[in-house]
This record gives sequence, structure tokens and C-alpha cells, in this order.
Amino acid sequence: MASLIRASVLPDTRQAKRRDWSVGIPAFMAIRRLGIAGMTGAAIIMCMIVMAVAVPLVSPYGIAETRSGERLREPEFAHPFGTDRLGRDQFTRAAAAGRTSLTATFLALALSLTIGVGLGLLAGHAGGGIDMVVMRVADVIMALPTLVLGIVVAALFGPALLTVVIATVSFWWAGYARVTRTLVRQVRNEPFVEASRAIGATPWRIATREVLPHIWGPIIVMAALDVGSLLMTLSGLSFLGLGAQPPTPEWGLMLADGRAYFMDAPFLMFFPGLMIFLCVLGVNLLGTALRQRITTSV
Repeated sequence: MASLIRASVLPDTRQAKRRDWSVGIPAFMAIRRLGIAGMTGAAIIMCMIVMAVAVPLVSPYGIAETRSGERLREPEFAHPFGTDRLGRDQFTRAAAAGRTSLTATFLALALSLTIGVGLGLLAGHAGGGIDMVVMRVADVIMALPTLVLGIVVAALFGPALLTVVIATVSFWWAGYARVTRTLVRQVRNEPFVEASRAIGATPWRIATREVLPHIWGPIIVMAALDVGSLLMTLSGLSFLGLGAQPPTPEWGLMLADGRAYFMDAPFLMFFPGLMIFLCVLGVNLLGTALRQRITTSV
């Protein structure tokens, strides 16, 4: 009898173990469904993040450590990216710069999403005068040259990395507000929204619990595609001297530092530019795969 009981229970136990294992890898399966392009983009982004976090911790060279006897060394085994005019290891600084640049980029993206989606929800859900005011302000901001506006704001408050983040957020939120408002107006009269109104749900609850989950997909895709543009904007402002200041490692600042030595030591600009290129390529591949996935699933 005991053997029959074990035989009848064993298949269910094995099936439960298989289910437990499948629950442990949902992220991998989700990325796998994005195809080769999406997996490639995710792999590039993960490699850049691991490099930014791990290399400064294990590198034998300090981020700001100068060695006068090793100035402008070409790439070699000891210094894969060479050294700069002060003898600092460029590989260590490029990795640390990734941490600075990516942190600033995702901070600017998070703030832009919060402001833009919040105002878009308010405008689309409230309508009337609030809708008109928010959209007219967004139209004015979107009509201005973004880089010029960022330069003006950064110049007013002084050069600093936080300044260029605030400057970028000051005009980047407008695109999210307009897209969110359009999506809200498409779903605000759907039956599930009317049902929430009928049971007495507050406007805030309807907007955040009913409307937002149904429009979040396109916004996430837009944000993923914007990471590259944000990174290039922030790096461009730092390249102009308005962002991160020495000795803080940042890709745009490293490009600016290597500009004077472009003919004699082109690697000083090549490797920071390569880091920016790889990051933009990775997020664009991942964002495009997400967009195609959402489009085909609708």
C-alpha cells in the first residue's frame, strides 16, 4: 500500500518541483521572448552595469590615482584603455564613469517619468482647463531646442552633474505628459473605468489603479527608447563643461579631456565614445524588441 501511495504522489511532486524551478527563471524567459535583438541588448546593458559596479572595486588602480611616469601610455595589458595626461588608468576611470553616467541617466529618466506621467494622468483624467494648461506648457517646452534649453538652465545654476540632470528633466517630462494624456483619453470611458465610477471610486484611485495599468506598456517602451537619447544629452552637456567636473569620471567629461590629445593619443576619446555607443546600442535594441513584442501582442 505504501508503495502505491508513493507511486501516486511521486509524479505530482516532480511536477511541483518543475513548477518551482520555472518560477525561479521568469526574467530569463521574458528576455528570451524578445528575440535575438532583445537578448543582445539586455546582455550589453548587463555587461556595462557589471563593469561599472565591479571594475572600480577590483582594479589595482585608484579612480583618481595619478602616475607621472605613465602619462599617455597606449593601450596595453596593464592598461587596456591606456592612460591619460596625468597617468590615470583609463579602463578604471571608464568603468567608474559608467556608474556616474548611468546613475545620472536613470535618475533623469525616473524624474521625467514621475512628472510627465503624473501631469499626463491629471490632464487626461480631469480635462477642461487643467488639460489645456498642462498641454500648452508641454507644447511650449517641446517647441524649444532641447540641448539649447539644457545649456541655458545649466548655465544659470552653475556647472554640476545634478544641474544637468535637473536641466534635462525640465524639458524631458513634456513628451511623457503628452503621450500619457493621449492614452488616458483613449481608455477613460472604457467599461472597467465606468464600473469603478459607479461603485464610488475616487478619481485618484481610478487614475492609478484602473487607467495607469492599462497604458503602462507604451510608456515603458518609450522610456526604454529614451535612455540612449538621455545618455547622449547628459554626456553632451558634460562634454561642454556644464555637467560633471574634474576629477569626477564621466564619459562626456572624459571625451572633453581627451580632445586636446586627439592627434597624439586618440584612444583617450575612442574608449569613452565606445562606452556611450555600446550603451545606446544596447538600450535601443532592447527598446525596439519591447516595442515589437507589445505591438504583436495587442
